[in-house]
Amino acid sequence: MEPPRRGDLRTIRGVQPPAAPQKPALPKTGSARPEPAPRITLPADAQVITIKPPIVVRELADQLKQKPFKIIADLMELGVFANVNQAIDEATAQKVCAKYGFRFEVEKRERGAGVVHAPVRKVELDQEDKPEDLKPRAPVVTIMGHVDHGKTTLLDVIRKSDVAAGEAGGITQHIGAYTISFPHPERKNELAQVTFLDTPGHAAFSSMRARGANVTDIVVLVVAANDGVMPQTIEALNHARAAKVPIIVAVNKMDHPNANALKVRQQLQDKGLVPDDWGGDTIFVEVSALTRQGVDKLIEMILLQADLLELKANPNRRAKGNVIESGLEPGGPTATVLVRKGTLRVGDVIICGHFYGRVRALINEEAKRLKEAGPSVAVKVLGLNGVPEAGLEFAVVEDERSARQLSEERKEQARLQGQETARKVTLENLFATLESQQSKVLKVVVKADTQGSVEAIVDALKKIESDKVTLEIIHSAVGTITESDVALASASNAVILGFHTRVDSGVADRAKHEGVQIKLYAIIYELIDEVKESMAGLLEPILKEVVFGSAEVRKIFELSKGVPVAGCVVSSGRIAKGKVRVRRRKEIIYEGLIMSLRRFQDEVTEVRAGLECGIRIEGFSQYQVGDIIECYTVEKVAQKL
Repeated sequence: MEPPRRGDLRTIRGVQPPAAPQKPALPKTGSARPEPAPRITLPADAQVITIKPPIVVRELADQLKQKPFKIIADLMELGVFANVNQAIDEATAQKVCAKYGFRFEVEKRERGAGVVHAPVRKVELDQEDKPEDLKPRAPVVTIMGHVDHGKTTLLDVIRKSDVAAGEAGGITQHIGAYTISFPHPERKNELAQVTFLDTPGHAAFSSMRARGANVTDIVVLVVAANDGVMPQTIEALNHARAAKVPIIVAVNKMDHPNANALKVRQQLQDKGLVPDDWGGDTIFVEVSALTRQGVDKLIEMILLQADLLELKANPNRRAKGNVIESGLEPGGPTATVLVRKGTLRVGDVIICGHFYGRVRALINEEAKRLKEAGPSVAVKVLGLNGVPEAGLEFAVVEDERSARQLSEERKEQARLQGQETARKVTLENLFATLESQQSKVLKVVVKADTQGSVEAIVDALKKIESDKVTLEIIHSAVGTITESDVALASASNAVILGFHTRVDSGVADRAKHEGVQIKLYAIIYELIDEVKESMAGLLEPILKEVVFGSAEVRKIFELSKGVPVAGCVVSSGRIAKGKVRVRRRKEIIYEGLIMSLRRFQDEVTEVRAGLECGIRIEGFSQYQVGDIIECYTVEKVAQKL
């Protein structure tokens, strides 16, 4: 039924008269490509073909009612090599369709997406048109400051609990969210609520700290009175300013013998935070987490500042907010979320990124189960089908069907973006690609207990700069170290790094069998430092010559057979059997090995400085008085990144 392919192409060209001059121009890529452009505009009433991206060759062939091999042949003429299951770009699809007299358009993906978004949009509108629905809400306060300035200890005093004692190396590893009740400073019979976020103070967690500031109303900047302003204090200050939130400075450690609150005020004034008692608008409170001095005053100042901000939200609507921290626990994925508006209830369907699920349980920081969480309340949510990234927005949607539809759409978008960013190998960059693959690569698999930690570690590892060694993170995820991690690491010669996580039973034996190294850490500094060391360990050691002795030739003794003996005096160090070089007027004239080393009639292994000896060097006989014989060794020195 099908005529031969050559005939096909001829008949196709017969249908389209303007295509005829293209035949001789085909071998010249320069002239072949511009040719189809005018043909796209030729048929005014041409039939339109629409395809959703990605434009797969098989689908295009179906729409054009042509055999896929024909379309592949057309693509080859255009210099595009693709099989039936591969995607092509829009411009190429337009050229192919024009050849068959069709106009090509990309179908926009927005169709249908609005249905899922609609409930969220509709809910946001009721906030604007009904100001009477807005009720006062509790302030969300983020505690920031330099590492070890007492942020967590201060929070413990506020919460009357002890978190700091359990932290590894005195570093907050995870974001904690706590809600407290406190008598209002002006309305004494009213209990006001405040939600505190404790963000990790380590530099590598700065991305999480930035998120902490984005969901916050007030920042409490903790500065130790004995240390003053430190690098991370300035970093925290910049985050707070970027989020455009008011800052209250807590000058901590006032009980310390070296405390100097005045110095702190002066340093911060230089940074633009003018204390209120010096005529500025920044509240400074002097506190001591150990003696509880000024802690109540700090909370009162937070509440007064919150009153000025007039924080309000509508609790009678579908909940919306942000994920503060997420992790994988024995019961499944968990996400600590901060509700910004609306009320989150057990049984609600929430979507967060491309994960969704029905809320099975809401748990507060005291491990108590709640039925609902209103605005400014932070709760741990159970019921999502995956671990969302910290900082993502979550929203309650109508039902599971719309959540699933939106989830699929977001997954597809993420997949397409991933396809676009994938690095293609071309003839031009082939050699560069091959060369780069030959460079030293340290491959790692990162597993941690929370998403925030995973991101922070990956960020910190990516910041390790080296021209000689590249670091490749082949997988990073939340959870325990499993057999699949070991299989992946084994297949790609990687090391598994675990942070605040454990190894599943039987996995350690499997790793031993596969020769995969698993390293567990509790402190992020150690993890980063060890990775740097192992990257340096991949480099070839530098060979360094170390001279440990030299001798001067004073007399030459000719022997009846064999090479002559040089009568020498050891001028420095020691002469020992091994590698030597002969220098004459500073020029090296010979390198070799000592054949024999004698002191009087005895063969010895070494001769110290100031003593005389006889030296015979293998294969060298042209000694002259005044030559210097140097003994040296070659040492391997580890390279630095």
